[in-house]
Amino acid sequence: MRSKPVKTVAAYLKALPADQRAALQRVRKTVLATCPDAEAVISYGMPAFKWNGILLYMAAAQHHCAVYGAISKAIAKDPTSYAKYRTSKGTLRFTPEKPLPIALIRKLVKARMVENASRLGG
Repeated sequence: MRSKPVKTVAAYLKALPADQRAALQRVRKTVLATCPDAEAVISYGMPAFKWNGILLYMAAAQHHCAVYGAISKAIAKDPTSYAKYRTSKGTLRFTPEKPLPIALIRKLVKARMVENASRLGG
């Protein structure tokens, strides 16, 4: 999709079509509002959010957007909340026309924060 690697989340988002950019900016804004100490970085060519480890990654594909990472446990704990979306191990897909609800993003981030903190003994 991109010809050269991006170095910042802003550059990644700027390169996207407007609908995908809006959907992923919604994810970005919600992650950072839920975990203000999270650091937005580029990892594996995708925007990622770090707080005591990776909270999640986000990316755009040709026909969808997605959040990635060690999110399977969070999804497994509350499958009905995620039932409207295509999921696979570590992936939650959505379309720009039907972006993830803010409450669902918050729930996912909070679950990942608990997992990261407990992994570190906090």
